[in-house]
Amino acid sequence: MKVAWAAAMLATALDAQTLLRVRPQPSINQTTIEVPLEKYVAAVLAGEASVLRSDEALKALAVAARTFGVYGRGRHASEGYDLCGATHCQRVDLAGITPRLQAAAAATAGELLWWQGKPAFAVYSLDCGGTSEDVSAVWPEVAASYLHRQADPYCVRAAPVPWEWRVRPADLLTALHASQLRAPPTIERIAISARTASGRARALTLTGEGQSLRISATAFRFAVGRALGWNTVRSDKYEIAGLEFRGTGSGHGVGLCQRGADEMGLEGRSYREVLAFYYPGTEVGVNGRGISWTRLGGESVTLFTTHPDHDSALLSMAGRELREMAQKTNLAAPRGVEIRLYPDVETFRDATGEPGWVAAHTAGLRIHLQPSTGMRETLRHELLHVLVEAHATAQLPIWFREGLVEYLSNPETVRPVAKPPSDADLRQTADAQRARRAYADAAGSVAAMVHRYGESAVLTWLTTGLPPGAGR
Repeated sequence: MKVAWAAAMLATALDAQTLLRVRPQPSINQTTIEVPLEKYVAAVLAGEASVLRSDEALKALAVAARTFGVYGRGRHASEGYDLCGATHCQRVDLAGITPRLQAAAAATAGELLWWQGKPAFAVYSLDCGGTSEDVSAVWPEVAASYLHRQADPYCVRAAPVPWEWRVRPADLLTALHASQLRAPPTIERIAISARTASGRARALTLTGEGQSLRISATAFRFAVGRALGWNTVRSDKYEIAGLEFRGTGSGHGVGLCQRGADEMGLEGRSYREVLAFYYPGTEVGVNGRGISWTRLGGESVTLFTTHPDHDSALLSMAGRELREMAQKTNLAAPRGVEIRLYPDVETFRDATGEPGWVAAHTAGLRIHLQPSTGMRETLRHELLHVLVEAHATAQLPIWFREGLVEYLSNPETVRPVAKPPSDADLRQTADAQRARRAYADAAGSVAAMVHRYGESAVLTWLTTGLPPGAGR
């Protein structure tokens, strides 16, 4: 199964109002509904968490389910929706949501598993049988070092659940043909021809009427599951005698094992400890985590980047621009300015919660930048934010601080306006046009004050506060 849908990011910061387009069941009428993110998580728990007694294990699965939903959003975009409600994506049971499941979703609301600044490929299974599977054995195109083969002592503590299944040749042929898989005219015998490092079947050989064909064990299991039910070949951990399967475990075995997670929770481990065991190296949080930063130090500015060879010139540019802006405004440049240049728009958006149309975000002495073509202009603008905020008194209204930065960035192009914008218009990030208009009005209000009182006087108000009547 090729994961061409990997890392389809949400356009804005995740919250309870984020909607996912879900087709709950592969039904004849093909009904698609919009489900709020946290209700979707609770519905997935209702559909997937059949063995969990521990509340901490349930929270861990909630984080994994939410992460998988965000990672896979748009997986069915060509069909007009985001995710299906079957095991192909995650099983959804809206009618089965209980207060306990809602509480697990609410307790972890918005939290995702992050790997290098992006949502992780947080797959999971019911029962790994004591050894998890490496992701490359099931999804060879997915680069996820946190999904590697490892012994699971917690799963072993749970009572083993062996299974058996015998198939009729005609039923098996029907299932394979339905998934467009090749097979001999009749199937007399099935043999395991290759195993993964964890001991699971990797390839099978189907023999009948003097013909033998090799087939992927994973493709075989998916084909049988879709056509004959998922309680047939429950995992790839089995032995075969003729047409009879005897195995242990349930599911692909990659990532979190529900039986093992449940044992961890019952012995007092937190959901974060459960996630750390099954997805080692990932981080839990609402915003992007786990970015591999390289620190480049300068005289007054420090740059954090993921591509130091490519981005090193930005450090000297930032130092030069900071000195020029300090000289132009007669404001002392603070020391300890930190710039974080993100590798792409998605990572910037997830780490800051800003929409993609916002080029940068500055808080105190820290500047967050997304890569852009107008890097010098953006950098100059954000360094002005650093200067203004380093000297601004707490009583100054937002419109004045934002408007002063906008005005100083390019005073020749600012048109004076009589009335400043509201703080609500400046703070919101849902409407780009409304935000741009508000920032233009803030700059225009400052320009009007500069025209009336002079730039030097207006700059002194950073530390003294606005005089009575100014800006009205």
